[in-house]
Amino acid sequence: MTDQFTPQDPRSQHPAPELKGGEQGHPGLAAKMPDKPDHGEDTYRGSGRLTGKRAVITGGDSGIGRAVAIAFAREGADVLISYLPEEEEDAADTAQLIEKAGRIAVRVPGDIRDEAHCKAIIDRAVGELGGVDILVNNAAFQMAQPGGITDITTEQFDRVMKTNLYAMFWLCRAAVPQMQAGATIINTASIQAYQSSSALLDYATTKGGIVAFTKALAEDLAEQGIRVNAVAPGPIWTPLIPATMPKEKVESFGGDTPLGRAGQPAELAPAYVYFASQESSYTTGEVLGITGGKPVS
Repeated sequence: MTDQFTPQDPRSQHPAPELKGGEQGHPGLAAKMPDKPDHGEDTYRGSGRLTGKRAVITGGDSGIGRAVAIAFAREGADVLISYLPEEEEDAADTAQLIEKAGRIAVRVPGDIRDEAHCKAIIDRAVGELGGVDILVNNAAFQMAQPGGITDITTEQFDRVMKTNLYAMFWLCRAAVPQMQAGATIINTASIQAYQSSSALLDYATTKGGIVAFTKALAEDLAEQGIRVNAVAPGPIWTPLIPATMPKEKVESFGGDTPLGRAGQPAELAPAYVYFASQESSYTTGEVLGITGGKPVS
C-alpha cells in the first residue's frame, strides 16, 4: 500500500467498495465488513502536531472516528472514544491502535442520546486524561427512507435529532468550561447540509443544523480563544453505509462524485488534524468539504 505522501491519481487511489454479502443491521461493524474501510492504519504518519493534547471523539470506534483517533494518536494526543455498546469489538481495535502509537486510550460505551451520558464522557476525559483540548462531535445516526417524509416515523426523527444535534449541544456545553484558550471543537457536518437527499430528509436537517451551530458557537467562543470548525464529508465508506442504505444504493455509492468513487475515512483524518492543530490558528467558524468534488456552498 502506498503512503500518504506518494502522488496518486485521486480517481483510482482507492477501488470502489462493494457490498460483497456484507449486509449488516445498524450500527454495523468494521470488523464484519468484507470490503473493509481504510482508516489509515498502514499509511498515516504523524509529526508531533498534537503532542500532549487530550482529545474526545464520539463515534470513535470505526469509520471517520477511528481514522481521526489513529491520526490524533500518531500526532501525539491521548484519546477518549465514545461509542454504542454494540460497537465494543470495533472500539477495542481502535483503542489498540491508539495504544500502539504510545498514547492513552479511554473507552466509554453508551448512548449519547442521554444527556447524563454526554456529561459523563467529558467527566471521564477530565478524570483520566486530565482535561479536554479537542472535542470531535462525530457520532451520527441515519436511516435512509426512499419513500421520503411519509416513511419517517416520529421515533426515527427523534433518534436522529437526539444523536446528531442534542448530543453535540450537550457535549459542547459540558466541555467548554473544561477548555482553555487554544482548545478546539470540530463537528462533523455533511454534503447533505448542502445537497440534501429526500431519502435522508431528517439526517440532512441535522447536518444543516450542525453547520449553523458551528458558525454560531465559533462566534460565541472566540473571546475565550476556543476555535470551532466543521468537516463536511461527502460519500465516505464506513459501516454506517451498508447498515443503513438499500443494497442498490450501496453498490453505486460515491459513483456520482466528480472523482467517481466513494472516499475512505483515512482521506478525512488530515482535515481534523488541521483544525485541531495550531496550523489553523486563524481559522474558526469554517466548514471544510471533503466530498470528492461535490460543492459545499
